[in-house]
Amino acid sequence: MSCDCCCVTLIIGSLVTIFVLRFIYRALFSQKKPDTRGYKEGWFGKGPGPTEGNATEDTSIRPFKINVPDEVLTDLKNRLELTRFEDPLEDCKFFYGFHSKALRPLVEYWKTKYDWRQQERMLNQFEHFKTKIEGIDVHFMHVKPVLPEGSNIKIFPLMIIHGWPGSFVEFYKLVPLLTTPSPQRNFVFEVICPSIPGYGFSESPHQKGFNGRACARVFLTLMERIGHPKFFVQGGDWGSFIANLMARYYSPRILGLHLNMFFFSLSSWDLVKYLVINFFPFLVRPEEYNIAFPMKKKIAMLMQESGYFHMQTTKPDTLGCAMSDSPAGTAAYLLEKFAAGTNPEGLKKEDGGLTEKFSHDELLTNVMMYWLNNNFTAAARFYKENIRDILSKRHERTPITVPSAVALFPHEVLLYPKMLLSGQMKNLVSYNIMPRGGHFAALEEPELLADDIWNFVEIVKEKYL
Repeated sequence: MSCDCCCVTLIIGSLVTIFVLRFIYRALFSQKKPDTRGYKEGWFGKGPGPTEGNATEDTSIRPFKINVPDEVLTDLKNRLELTRFEDPLEDCKFFYGFHSKALRPLVEYWKTKYDWRQQERMLNQFEHFKTKIEGIDVHFMHVKPVLPEGSNIKIFPLMIIHGWPGSFVEFYKLVPLLTTPSPQRNFVFEVICPSIPGYGFSESPHQKGFNGRACARVFLTLMERIGHPKFFVQGGDWGSFIANLMARYYSPRILGLHLNMFFFSLSSWDLVKYLVINFFPFLVRPEEYNIAFPMKKKIAMLMQESGYFHMQTTKPDTLGCAMSDSPAGTAAYLLEKFAAGTNPEGLKKEDGGLTEKFSHDELLTNVMMYWLNNNFTAAARFYKENIRDILSKRHERTPITVPSAVALFPHEVLLYPKMLLSGQMKNLVSYNIMPRGGHFAALEEPELLADDIWNFVEIVKEKYL
């Protein structure tokens, strides 16, 4: 059999596999009555929510300072001291996952050199707050620009939303680039970075049904509560999903949508177009083809790196039992995705290439966001809460009409040519392919991401505002 025939057979087989997996997932998660939790105002706090005649929810905004109790840090160190390691296979690189040969030096650094209190001071350089929405405390970082007295610079509110396995910590290098006025522009940003409930310092939902639509509504309430009925929104990973739900369902509130990963399900027709482009590259620009194709390679990578998705959409609590007991295990599970998501070439290296782009402190501080509040399980549950809507393609029935932008970093997992975005994004005013970078763009390439956000808002300001 020729190489071309083998390639066609593999691609067709991959498509069949995708359709079969989609069928299995739909069979597992289908239900006679649709789950409407998250589509109307809900209650995710402990116990029954406020009812008519009872006290209403406290809507105050409270200053919050990160200050982890000493006993939590002592417990962490004790657990790290007791870490068990199993020898990896010889010469396995990172293809079998995060192995003990790479984990040992990371754990040693965590025990002996990592200084949480120093990281705490770094995190507290910006103002943090909490406010209760639908029964749960929502944490957010709020950074306002400092302008000279009498300045006529326009201030645009911008919400930036993280994803998994990230946190608001990803944005610490990006925020100053957005809140510092540029001499070339007559506007600047006021940045709001919330923690998705169940992540970081936001309280975990206590009731079932907290999905992306519920989170979008909670974040809209947050913005209205701090005085911003209209704003720009940016996101990647789950942040992309939440942000585009804001744009789909609450378009009058959204001035513009900027994404560094577009999270949506391809329709059957889109899959056909994807297959056609694979064999006829001239249908798209060369730079688009180079990042999204060849199909064989992209599908193989997606299948290899998506095992966590199946686990977290089916049995997140089982996985959480292990992670809540082992800080080293939590680090290995989360940081394995930092290796694959930053550059797949890292899989060929003994340590995953992790420290080529990130410092040990940056990596471990992000891991601490899952360990300190014991919320790994809550974060993983977000997958299970959203899987029905993802498979039903419910959200895709409502297109995005607000001014939108997509910045594609070449090592991102989900990459689509512009042709496949137009069916969902009806007002795509900016589509740019970055020269480098991957899934954790804000932490890895903050200057590139900041520049694209600035340029997008400039377009929107001139054309629509």
